[in-house]
Amino acid sequence: MVSRLFLSAIALSLAFPLPALAEGDPIVIAHRGASGERPEHTLAAYELAIEQGADYIEPDLVVTKDLVLVSRHENELSGTTDVASREEFEDRRRDKMIDGQRIAGWFAEDFTLAELRTLRAKERVPNARPGNVRYDGLYQVPTLAEIVKLKRAKEAETGRSIGLYPELKHPTFLLEEAGIDVVDLLLRELRDLGIGPEDPIYIQSFEVGVLQRLNRRSDYKLVQLIRDEGGPADEPDMRYSEMISPSGLEEITAYADAIGPWLGHVVRPDGSITSLVADAKKVGLKVHPWTLRKENGFLPAALQGSGGPSADGGYRALWRAAISSGADGFFTDNVKEFVELARQAND
Repeated sequence: MVSRLFLSAIALSLAFPLPALAEGDPIVIAHRGASGERPEHTLAAYELAIEQGADYIEPDLVVTKDLVLVSRHENELSGTTDVASREEFEDRRRDKMIDGQRIAGWFAEDFTLAELRTLRAKERVPNARPGNVRYDGLYQVPTLAEIVKLKRAKEAETGRSIGLYPELKHPTFLLEEAGIDVVDLLLRELRDLGIGPEDPIYIQSFEVGVLQRLNRRSDYKLVQLIRDEGGPADEPDMRYSEMISPSGLEEITAYADAIGPWLGHVVRPDGSITSLVADAKKVGLKVHPWTLRKENGFLPAALQGSGGPSADGGYRALWRAAISSGADGFFTDNVKEFVELARQAND
């Protein structure tokens, strides 16, 4: 059942008008596409998200052995593809130390694009999204070039601009262990695709050094992602909790244009709003929290309802509280529902 204390706090916060956002409604960032309704990081998920009204689509980028940027949640492939069932790739299984954790599996950087093409995507969290399992085996792993091609086709169809919001996954690991420089790869690919800093694009990372390099070499808008705990993999002495302090935010302005914090850094469990959005805006940073989801399995305990992890919980209360924070945009897996709620909130 939804906590009465939580809903009371939400009711009090909503008794006053929501703050008018300086640039209108918050931007809607389709987190891995419409991943609440299709397996994430597939062309089908991105296309559905665009049709549902997303302003930006968000591909997580990893790299193949032959240096092609492709979209997967992680460079380890068994969670999102059928690679573990493919006998021809059984000998590719490896153990790797990635960002301080030993990971066993199959890794994108050990496959050529042609080999990766033979794999098929599957739902990563079937317990929370059993409806997506029916799409397992239908879709290939898309390249960044294919995502841009889809984006442009949908722009021509809909008459509206669709932004890109790529995340670079494990750039320090790839550089140190595989000799792959994703900064070089991404900048070259964006140039070849004709996507410049003036286009609607943000580039994001949980690491610091890769954003600093991008800042020195380009004018693209950059986003420092902030986890709920720990610190950047490439800066072992830094803590995310310190990076979102007023002084830490000031330091981020030296190389980034926005922060992408964990939602809990913006909205407390009781529905009250922290000072993070206001603090970030004081120093000129935009704020794009992650991730708005509607299923019980992703919600705070106080908002979980009956029906198990895949059933909808009391997500609207949480989302309304998040919108009231004044953040500039939100990552969401449920584009359709968020577009409806965000537009209602600002009417």
